[in-house]
Amino acid sequence: MHIPTLYLDTSVIGGYFDDEWRDATQELFRLAEHGCYHLVASIVTAYEVLGAPPNVQSRFASTFPDQAQLLTLTDDAEALAQRYVLAGVVSPKYVDDARHIAIATIYGLGLIVSWNFKHLANIKREAGFNAVNLLQGYPQVRILTPLQLLDETDEDQDL
Repeated sequence: MHIPTLYLDTSVIGGYFDDEWRDATQELFRLAEHGCYHLVASIVTAYEVLGAPPNVQSRFASTFPDQAQLLTLTDDAEALAQRYVLAGVVSPKYVDDARHIAIATIYGLGLIVSWNFKHLANIKREAGFNAVNLLQGYPQVRILTPLQLLDETDEDQDL
């Protein structure tokens, strides 16, 4: 059985403790612990978590205990992120959001999970990222919230 790999941005780590997003986020982590998903993050996520509250930092550290396994920001990923910015998908102020998508794309991860509705998890942004990806010869990606992802999970799963 193929286990889907999910790229998590920083908002999902923080969502674990957020009143509004807690239930769906914790269910996503529970399903991953039961082997339904493989969770990955990047050095960009690790950097952003440094400014987060201690409980978020702790959640990140327990989810990704081996920092050597975090995806790196390669030259190709940085170049792709800059293309997203040049295309106006995100502004230069939010280049780290572009880096999340670029890293996932370069590493061949088609599923990105985020609670960042403004810059990532919305139809307009996803279409913009995918337009650039297609022009650059990369595959399309899906950017979903944990809630959307859980809605697509087989309801017959009994975990």
